[in-house]
Amino acid sequence: MAQRGHIGDDVHVSAYCLCPFPCLFLAPSVALAEEVARRDPALSVKPGSGASFRDRLADGRPCPYCSEMVVAPAGSFMMGSPPNEAGRNRDEGPQHTVAIARPYAVGKFEVTFGEWDACAADGGCPSNPRPIDQGWGRGRRPVISVSWNDAKEYVGWLSRKTGKTYRLLSEAEWEYAARAGTMTRYAFGDTIRKSQAQYSQAHHEADKTAKVGTFQPNAWGLYDMHGNVSEWVEDTYHPNYEGAPVDGSVWLGGDLSYRVVRGGSWGSYPNDFRSANRGAMARTGGDVGFRVARML
Repeated sequence: MAQRGHIGDDVHVSAYCLCPFPCLFLAPSVALAEEVARRDPALSVKPGSGASFRDRLADGRPCPYCSEMVVAPAGSFMMGSPPNEAGRNRDEGPQHTVAIARPYAVGKFEVTFGEWDACAADGGCPSNPRPIDQGWGRGRRPVISVSWNDAKEYVGWLSRKTGKTYRLLSEAEWEYAARAGTMTRYAFGDTIRKSQAQYSQAHHEADKTAKVGTFQPNAWGLYDMHGNVSEWVEDTYHPNYEGAPVDGSVWLGGDLSYRVVRGGSWGSYPNDFRSANRGAMARTGGDVGFRVARML
């Protein structure tokens, strides 16, 4: 009678194998996990670990232009800044607790010119097929000179290509990801150094963007949440947090022509790219880029 042996917890040996050595078969639990990861690689990444994944195209082929993504964990944080924080602006209060009920995926890097150019070449970004790069180069530099509408066009294209739901971050999701569990002015503490981000300060102006990944990431594996390029989020701008959602969702209403930008740029001074700092622009801006988010 055929016999079936066991090696460890996940591998079995079958006597039906015709090869001269024992044939190994994955246990159903392992096979199922691998199939789930193949269908959605985000599920193989531990939230908050800094590990990353990249989606495939909807037909299963590799997607070389898809953003590399990390997963932010569920949790809660205090959004905004305390009244005594150095450099604080009025629109950063009142501080309030926001609870993020579910993990979500966030672009490890800001969207690059290379990724944008792939969208344009595929016909997915017709409104702004060739954003100016100021002569600094394209490739791995973050895309700039894109409007909020342009960014929405891009995430729609990426959603169609992958079959996944890509979008912009909400403002609360952005700050939660930028802080990565911290409550200091920056993800790296209450001060920041030129070796940690691309920004300007007196007598040390940054004259251009840096390639993504040049500086160290925060604790959740996200790069350039401070400086380099300002980033569009989904929300409309409100002058303070009175009545803001407490579940991390998008806050609309008010003047729909103005959208929130976060993170500061290469030309920003340190007070202007703290984790709590907020900005607003009328859907267009020379130094504005974005990063993508994805539903899990």
